[in-house]
Amino acid sequence: MPSSSAPNRSTVSEHHLRVTVVYSPAAREVQEVCLELTAPCSVLAALQQSGLLAVFPAIDSLQTAVGVWGRKAGLDQLLRDQDRVEVYRPLRVDPKVARRERFASQGSRGVGLFVKNRAGAKAGY
Repeated sequence: MPSSSAPNRSTVSEHHLRVTVVYSPAAREVQEVCLELTAPCSVLAALQQSGLLAVFPAIDSLQTAVGVWGRKAGLDQLLRDQDRVEVYRPLRVDPKVARRERFASQGSRGVGLFVKNRAGAKAGY
């Protein structure tokens, strides 16, 4: 008969967190590290223990934006079991500028309401 003071499966799992740290250094390239950490654990501690900071020196742990499950998070935020920490890259091009350049190269005839014209219809309908 097991003693009541022996740790069971539920009490052991309360002290350990399974966390995934994800970073995409380039388009269509994803680095994913699964960790088992002791609770309590912050986002910064998970980043440091993942080893991604050593592999990718472009990640500045104090300047890089991070999030948990797609929501922006601070480096001091405590993690919960099954959390996914995401390291975000800075934008290379402002989306508004990219859209303007794309529109300028395509012209007004190939985008928006003017793509398909029915015979005899008004412009934009």
